[in-house]
Amino acid sequence: MIVRRLARPLLASIFIFGGINALRYAEGHAEQAKPVLDKLGERADALPASIPTDPVTLVKIDAGVKIAAGSLLALGKMPRLASLALLGSLVPTTIAGHPFWEEKDPQQRQQQLIHLLKNAGLAGGLLIAAADTHGKPSLGWRARRAARKAGEQISDTAESTRKSARKAAKQARKQAKDLIPS
Repeated sequence: MIVRRLARPLLASIFIFGGINALRYAEGHAEQAKPVLDKLGERADALPASIPTDPVTLVKIDAGVKIAAGSLLALGKMPRLASLALLGSLVPTTIAGHPFWEEKDPQQRQQQLIHLLKNAGLAGGLLIAAADTHGKPSLGWRARRAARKAGEQISDTAESTRKSARKAAKQARKQAKDLIPS
């Protein structure tokens, strides 16, 4: 459908651009993310050693996710998975980048709130894209349909078996009656 071919690249463009920008200026983005990461710092001890906790590395990973998933979404390749990856990336980015509740200046607070609401709108678009089955039935619908058909087939087989069993029993009684003299 033409709407999907237009909407997906439009939705993906902000993420691709943001990912490239984050790679270019990883240190600046890491400074923005540092307060949030510091708040989560005590929980970082529970993570395996192989998971990075350095803000610059995390910003670069997030940028890679945005570029890769945004490109996949724009190209229509694995759009549902790409949308979910972008959504997972958008939440921490929004919390770290637009903490309007911490702003003292009313004008800055208003700007941060606008950006937060913009990201909430993007999250809504990503949710729609993640749920879009491309006009095909969802996996849940397919599973329920297959289960219903299997149930019907089992029911039909059971009924057929009952009829055959009744017929065989009737024939066995008739043969037994013929063998026993009256």
